Amino acid sequence: MHSSIFQIGLAALLGAIACAWAILAIEALLGMRRLARISAVTPLPDAALPPVSVLVSARDEAEKMPAALRSMLALDYPDYQVVAVDDRSCDATPQILREISAGCKRLTALRVDKLPPGWLGKPHGLETAYEHSRGEWLVFTDADVRFEPSVVRRAMTLALEQGFHHLTLIPGMEIRGFWERTALNFFGLAVLLYSRPWTVPDPTSRSYIGVGAFQLVRRSAYEKIGTHRRLALEVVDDMKLGRLVKEAGLKSGAALADDLLEIRWHSGIANIIRGTEKNFFATAGFRTGFALAQFSAVFVLNALPFLVLPFVSGWALGFAATAAGIAVLVSGASSVRGRGSPLYGLTHPLGAILFVYMGMRSMAITLRQRGIYWRDTFYPLDALRRGAV
Repeated sequence: MHSSIFQIGLAALLGAIACAWAILAIEALLGMRRLARISAVTPLPDAALPPVSVLVSARDEAEKMPAALRSMLALDYPDYQVVAVDDRSCDATPQILREISAGCKRLTALRVDKLPPGWLGKPHGLETAYEHSRGEWLVFTDADVRFEPSVVRRAMTLALEQGFHHLTLIPGMEIRGFWERTALNFFGLAVLLYSRPWTVPDPTSRSYIGVGAFQLVRRSAYEKIGTHRRLALEVVDDMKLGRLVKEAGLKSGAALADDLLEIRWHSGIANIIRGTEKNFFATAGFRTGFALAQFSAVFVLNALPFLVLPFVSGWALGFAATAAGIAVLVSGASSVRGRGSPLYGLTHPLGAILFVYMGMRSMAITLRQRGIYWRDTFYPLDALRRGAV
C-alpha cells in the first residue's frame, strides 16, 4: 500500500516536472528569438550619439586587464571616456594603469587606498568612477571584459531606438575544457530561465536582469535610482542594478552581444567553484530557508528525472524520459549558442549537481564564518543582510 502511494506520488511529481520543462522549452525558444542581437543593429552616425563614460573597478587584475582596457580604448565611438578605478590592488594593476593612461586622454585612472565603512569594494569603485565621469550615458563593466570596437555604438543605437533607460548585454564567454563547459553551460541556462530577459522590457513583468560585463544606463536614470550608494553592500550589484531600474518605473532591456563582447571568467572548475563562493548565497538574500528551497528546486527539476530513470517504469518512466529529453535538447541548444557542441546537453544533470553543490557550499561557508571575504576584506553577515536590495 505504502509502495503504491509512493509510486503514484513519484509519477505525479515527474509528470509535473515534464510539464514544467515543456513550458520552459517553449517559452525559452520563443523568448530567445525575441531578444535583439547587437550584431544585427545598424549603428547610428556620430552626430546622433550622446557622450558615454565607460566605468570599471579593478582589483588585482594584472593578468586580464591590459587586453580588456586596450579594447575599451579602441572603441568606434565619437565621444567617450574610460574611467578605471584601482581598488587597493596588490599586484601590478596600478603600474599597468599608469602605463596605459600615460598620454591617453580618453583614460582617467584613479586609485582607492582605503575602503570607507559600509561599502563593498566593487560598488565603491564604480561609485568613485561615476563621480569622475562626464558622460550622458554610463557603461558599467568589469576589468576582464573585451570589447569589439562597434559594441558601444550598437548598444547605444538599440537603447535610443527602443527608448531604454537601461540596457544590459549578455556576452560571449571564452570556455575551455569539459568541466568549464559543463558548469558554465548550466549556469548560463539557469540564469536565462530564471531572469527571462525577453520579458524585461514589459512594464507589467517583474523580471529584471543586469550582467556585470556590460550595463548601459542613462545618467539621469542612474541618479534617480540612487547610484551605487543604494548598492553599497550588495554582493550581486549587477543584477540588483537592473532590479532598481525596473522598480523605479524606468525601461530596461537586454540583448545578445555574442562575440562583440567576450569574457574569460574563471579558469578551470576549481576557480569557478571558488569564484562563486561569495555570490550564490547572496542571490537568495542570505536567507537560509529561501536558499534551500532554491537549490532543492534546481535539483528536482534538473537532476531528479535523470537519476530515477533506471528505477521507474510505466507512467513514471515516460514522464522522467520526457523531462530528461526536453532538458537535454534545451541544454544542447544553449551550448550551441555558447559556441559549444550540442552533445553537452547530455551533461545537463551533471551541471545541475555542480550548481547545487556550489550553492550549498557558498551557503555553508558564509554561515560558518558569519560573512564573506571579498577583495581581501571581511563583511559580516548581519551587515550584508541589512544591505541586500
